[in-house]
Amino acid sequence: MPRFRHALPGAAILALALSAALPASATVKVTVKIQNLAQAGSVSFAPLRIGFNSGVFDAFNAGTAATAPIVSIAEGGSGSAWFPAFAAADSDAVLGSVGGALTPGATASATGFVINPVKNPFFTFASMVLPSNDFFIGNDDPREYRLFDNAGHLLIGSIDLLASDIWNAGSEAFDPANAAFVQGGVNALRTPENGVVGFNFAELSNFDGLTTAAGYVFKSGLQRDTPVYRITFSTTGVPEPATWTMMLLGFGSSGWMLRRRRAAQRLAFAMA
Repeated sequence: MPRFRHALPGAAILALALSAALPASATVKVTVKIQNLAQAGSVSFAPLRIGFNSGVFDAFNAGTAATAPIVSIAEGGSGSAWFPAFAAADSDAVLGSVGGALTPGATASATGFVINPVKNPFFTFASMVLPSNDFFIGNDDPREYRLFDNAGHLLIGSIDLLASDIWNAGSEAFDPANAAFVQGGVNALRTPENGVVGFNFAELSNFDGLTTAAGYVFKSGLQRDTPVYRITFSTTGVPEPATWTMMLLGFGSSGWMLRRRRAAQRLAFAMA
């Protein structure tokens, strides 16, 4: 009996063995795109700090003193305390950053965030508003943006923010000489304000006429309903173990059929 008859069981065994080593949970791969919607000469933004999470990390609350995590966003944009606090509160969260300094009209994106929609259906973000001493954008409620249903379908395609969504951390007093993103400003210097977190975009007009670190002369031009920021999401599926198994079985079957045809051709040639 020709030996090629044993090829298909071998391929099936290989496929099953490989699929057993793959992760068991369904996941989606997410691309995050950001866009500065402000008019030319208006606000810029520090890199966007993001977390796909279970909805338990609450970095700040309106009407209360700013915590160290949100201060690290609002006063310098680094998130040096935000990321560790996020990871400590939610060890399964997927954290990252998008873009650099985002000037008016600019866009940036980041891809490769592999998310389990059951474990991490919520989206949390924060970014410093530039120029400022302690202004930022971000979500107060950690469950405000449920991004996925349990099957991994996007529930939110984009998040649009207006000038009225800009926060003042209330942690550092207004002082252009110590503000971030102002030419000649020394961001490391600060005067404590001892205030509370609250919405405030109007104070940004106090920077009008100053030259920014990007080289343009600042003019706020913001009204309550002025669009300033957009976050857009897109996804692709990551094959589940069952899908990988079928693919591998398909490859094995294709190889088996090819070997069978070649063997039949050799047998026919030998009998001719």
